[in-house]
Amino acid sequence: MHVFQPIPVENLELNPFETIGKDWALVSAGSKQKANTMTVSWGGVGVLWGKNVAFIFVRDSRYTKEFIDAGDFFSISFMGKEYKKALNYCGSHSGRNKDKVKEAGLTWNYKHSIPFIDEGSFVLLCHKLSATRLTEDSFLSPEVSKWYQDGDMHTMYVGEIIELMAR
Repeated sequence: MHVFQPIPVENLELNPFETIGKDWALVSAGSKQKANTMTVSWGGVGVLWGKNVAFIFVRDSRYTKEFIDAGDFFSISFMGKEYKKALNYCGSHSGRNKDKVKEAGLTWNYKHSIPFIDEGSFVLLCHKLSATRLTEDSFLSPEVSKWYQDGDMHTMYVGEIIELMAR
């Protein structure tokens, strides 16, 4: 296990367009008994409801969604570029019937009983504040529908960042 240090969330230096949109991250949820992770490339960080928050988007079909829906917490692990292959694997394989974390060469770790990926360079631990399912009738621009031709919609999760850990 690697040593993480808590740092003030105000010290987070992040270009979300690069770090989330291009480098991606792993969203994890569950418990020490059973957890799952998945790759995300849609989301962001900011301030909402007077809190420092992170928001992510998870499709209905994803196994990790069951864990996020069932619990109060999730983590977002940001990985170095050397983990792109593992991120590709976690984004294209389900953990329903296999230990995809192990198969991707990654390791579970836990803080406050929240699962996260130990190989991350920094991790956001989040308390779930809201879950909003996107629906086609909420789209204001017709071009958004192209992302949902198969009907597999996203839920937007907003979580208060309760702790930021970095190496």
